[in-house]
Amino acid sequence: MHFFTAVFACLLLGLGCASGAAAETYGAAGAEGADLRAQQWLVPSGDAAVASHAILFRPDGDGPFPLAVIAHASTQNVLRRAQMSQPEYKPLAAFLVRNGFAVLVPERLGHGATGGPYLEDQGGCDEADYARAGRATAEEIAAALRFMRTQPFVRPDRAIVIGHSAGGWGALALAASEPREIAAIVAFAPGRGGHANDRENEVCAPHTLIAAAGTFGKATRVPVTWLVAANDTYFSPELSRKLAEAFRAAGGKVQFSVLPPSGSEGHWMVETEGGVRLAEGALLRALNTDVSRTGRKP
Repeated sequence: MHFFTAVFACLLLGLGCASGAAAETYGAAGAEGADLRAQQWLVPSGDAAVASHAILFRPDGDGPFPLAVIAHASTQNVLRRAQMSQPEYKPLAAFLVRNGFAVLVPERLGHGATGGPYLEDQGGCDEADYARAGRATAEEIAAALRFMRTQPFVRPDRAIVIGHSAGGWGALALAASEPREIAAIVAFAPGRGGHANDRENEVCAPHTLIAAAGTFGKATRVPVTWLVAANDTYFSPELSRKLAEAFRAAGGKVQFSVLPPSGSEGHWMVETEGGVRLAEGALLRALNTDVSRTGRKP
């Protein structure tokens, strides 16, 4: 059976089919590269039967380094998920490495080489369960984070989580975590259900998305930096502001910013060098904690 056909069948049937390795093989899965010491890793995924494929970047030296975990975007389209290239977010990773962080980008369940069941399905447009989807994403981020905090080159306290789109939505759900474990969260255009029916500025059940943002805000314990480009057509600045306001009104601590337009579609700004430059000031403020080697103090 062709690989993508097999993955499609596994996802469609909800089976725990694994292209990854078993739990006992967690850890480095290849040699370090010359650029940012890039290295393939296998980390826990949230499903004991499936290892998450990940890429690790880190500064020179032995550390221990503060940890940054980058949570990638997603799609409801099964075939697009199965064919997804391994996310790297290399411009953002390079920025973080320059600021002294070890950076892990795990590929979550149901995506690309990781395969396995897709646990963060939001459901159909009319009955979308955005809160459940966000919590499922958060659990996967947390599984990778917990494992990496046990590595000798990683500081075990106060990591940074940076999420993009669905990954950012999961990061918001993760804001209820213990602050001693996660120092700050940065969410680039967080949300679910964007580009409904492949149409710009159309979102499935936006009122449900706003309500879920409030649900996350009620339990939050970690400060959130919420960033969106002026030309984001997945989660427009207007909708993103409503989401952030619902998160704040429920009790969440959030700094919301609309950044200048980035490229032809602002939703992908965090994947580009130009977009990371636009976000640099906000990122530095978010990283302005004792986990950074920049000399700044919280």
